[in-house]
Formats: sequence, structure tokens, C-alpha cells
Amino acid sequence: MSIQHPIIDDPELGRLTRAETTLDDGGVVTHDWYAGTVTLADQDVELMIDGTTPEGVQKLLPRIRAVIADLANIRRQASDAIRAHFSDTEPTAAELDEAAEDLLLEAVEATADETVLHFVDSCGQHFPEECWPAAHLDAHGVVTTVTVEA
Repeated sequence: MSIQHPIIDDPELGRLTRAETTLDDGGVVTHDWYAGTVTLADQDVELMIDGTTPEGVQKLLPRIRAVIADLANIRRQASDAIRAHFSDTEPTAAELDEAAEDLLLEAVEATADETVLHFVDSCGQHFPEECWPAAHLDAHGVVTTVTVEA
């Protein structure tokens, strides 16, 4: 990282750096967000925080910290909402439990408008291959909508 893209060292979220992708030809694309990783219950979860400057990213950190602090509850609400939204009938408690187990949290993304929890279907039973469910949260950590990304 150069002075052009300073690193943010957050005591709760760890090191956040400007996201970059190295292309096959060796070129580097610098993205408009900062990235990091937190380990929760022996699982790495990627953090993606919208912003090109430390000042812009730091404005979103309190919300990310709050989501991570209450992630067990928020994650369950999100998996329940995803299962319910994509069900033809009201899911049973057992089906909600199964979804909570099978949908693994891969990333938490924060923008000025919302926070998005990105999941992967660990067993391939709930969503087709190359489709990833996501739960969109408001500023208070409440699920407002769910989507599938492809």
C-alpha cells in the first residue's frame, strides 16, 4: 500500500486495505472499496466497505462493528428471511434451522445506504450453482429485502 491508499487498522475489524485485483497480464485494478477479513466461529468472512478514502470508510465502520457484534442474531434473521422468501410455503422450524446451517456467510458489504450479507449455499440444495443469496439490512441491522446474485 502506498500513501495514495492508506491502510486502516481498526481494533475490532483488523486491517482494512484498498481492494485490488491483479489481472492475468500482471496489471492491477484498484477498486472503490476497502477490504478486510474477520474470523468468526473458525470461518473467515470478507469485509467490503464502500469508499475510496479512509475518512469515507471510517464513517461506515460503526455500522459494520455493530453488525459483527450481533452477527449471530442478524445472520439467523437473514437466513430465515432468505429461506422464507424463496419458499412456496411457510417454512417449518426444521427448514429454517437447515437453512441456517447450510447458508454460510461469505461477506459483509457496507455502503452509505445499506449493509448486505452475502451467503453461499454450502450443500447446493437451496440455490442453483453460481447463484448466491444476499440479505440487505437497514441502518439498524434489520433485513429489508433478500436477493439472489448470479
